Amino acid sequence: MRAGLVGYVSLDAQCAGFGAHVAAFLQRYLAQWRNYGRSWNYEDGCVWKGSLDLARVTGLRQFSDFVYREVSARVASDGDISGYVATEFNIDNVNPGVVLLALWQHSGEDRFHRAAMNQLAQLEHHPRTHSGGFWHKRIYPNQIWLDGLYMAQPLRCAQARLGADGTIAADVAAQFAHVHLHLRDASTGLLYHGWDETRAERWSDPKTGCSPNFWARALGWYVMALIDCIDQLGGEFASEVNQLCGYLRDIAQALRAVQTATHMWLQLPACADAPGNYEESSATLMIAYALMKGARLGVLDNETGVAGDLALRACVDRHLDDTRLTAICGVAGLGNQPYRDGSKSYYLSEPIVCNDPKGVAALMMALGEGMVRRA
Repeated sequence: MRAGLVGYVSLDAQCAGFGAHVAAFLQRYLAQWRNYGRSWNYEDGCVWKGSLDLARVTGLRQFSDFVYREVSARVASDGDISGYVATEFNIDNVNPGVVLLALWQHSGEDRFHRAAMNQLAQLEHHPRTHSGGFWHKRIYPNQIWLDGLYMAQPLRCAQARLGADGTIAADVAAQFAHVHLHLRDASTGLLYHGWDETRAERWSDPKTGCSPNFWARALGWYVMALIDCIDQLGGEFASEVNQLCGYLRDIAQALRAVQTATHMWLQLPACADAPGNYEESSATLMIAYALMKGARLGVLDNETGVAGDLALRACVDRHLDDTRLTAICGVAGLGNQPYRDGSKSYYLSEPIVCNDPKGVAALMMALGEGMVRRA
């Protein structure tokens, strides 16, 4: 975790190009960090992944030690994970599995590998749509949400690479193909937040099954899933990687078309004139991360990487100080009670919060890529 791409230099020095407040914010955030709700969840998993990204890039142990300390407290010697219940079939809770594999590879402690295998075992039995995609959760039958691709597929790609398992890689590519087919809007190239195969939900279009609107953070989850899967698969699965690269180039072009003049993305990116629409930080940072990483890996052109870099800088300049990252949509979903209908008014009525881990994690990941671009 200490193979620093930038070098063993203070955090203040490495963040200087983004503003002195960036290092101050990160140090304060980690010093005050508390786990999000139950002890095993995707919000914490994203923060841990972002911290490992910064550890790798900066060479600073404060980030990797934080992750080791927090995850170790939740993983027993036999691989049992505190707070994780596989039979809930909640795909969100599989997200920290990529961190478990990273800890195993760097520490050599078998408990982390056993814990990751417990997460992967859920996916062996996780319910799927008739067409083959993982349900988002057991409580959302026959539904695929863009969010779910990020929660499970990068871990499965790591599993495919470690085991040289082409069957898993092919299934990952098939799930992305399924989403590209059913959730992509042909006129904009953007993807809808969710899809109900049975059209039973009130939010689903009776013809397409799609939810009514494009939500920026769902698109952020989608592009992060694509680039992290491409990265995890590496060069061993050329056909699947080429397929995912095609989807990434397609959505990158669509996202650049709706990037604001301030270089950010709106909560509802295709509804610039909607009253109450706003620059949303978590989505902007997720997309910035994916565009910069895509350019670094040679999947996207440098101009697209620059668009991601500008988005990161805009968010840091406009919505970050040394204590708060602002303009984050607290949460958004579909269905359930009280019912979330996926309308414009719904997405624009959800609370706007600061320092939510979904935004801070994306900041960490995007900063890591931004630092590499400047190294």
